[in-house]
Amino acid sequence: MTWKAGTMLYPLPPVMVSCGTMEKSNIITVAWTGTVNSEPPMTYVSVRPERYSYGLIKETGEFVINLTTDRLVWNADFCGVKSGRDVDKFALPGLTAIAASEVSAPMIEESPVNIECRVERSMLLGSHEMFLAKIIAVNVSEKLLDAKGVLHLEKAGLAATAHGKYFTLGRQVGSFGYSVKKR
Repeated sequence: MTWKAGTMLYPLPPVMVSCGTMEKSNIITVAWTGTVNSEPPMTYVSVRPERYSYGLIKETGEFVINLTTDRLVWNADFCGVKSGRDVDKFALPGLTAIAASEVSAPMIEESPVNIECRVERSMLLGSHEMFLAKIIAVNVSEKLLDAKGVLHLEKAGLAATAHGKYFTLGRQVGSFGYSVKKR
């Protein structure tokens, strides 16, 4: 069956994007995000112009992508449906604003991975403006590192969203290159 054109690329990461400054901050949850380049490392977020966070990102040219875990799904949902014009989202139980290492936007301390970004350019695409950004720094919880400093992101309990529902990522079913690996 063929459906009309629409957004059907799932699952997606429901990330909490913190923006503004430590003094005037906000968090918006978006699923329109991803990696666009390896060298230099780049990402994007797409935000509707009517959203409160849109103006903060336009003003500072910076934001932090904070990965969402199963324990943070309620917070992520709340930050996606409530406006920062009306609610201080860092005042929510369980969310702590901490200074980022390279950008003015705060990070969410409870998130296991915080990706500091600086906007390179933006494009109004229709309903959303895409902010294309260089990744300036990545902060990782030491709880996810083993004694050798290897990251074990599978221990984070990362969340995904698909068609309006939230899921936690499950078991590993393969690894890059395993289909052609010599036995």
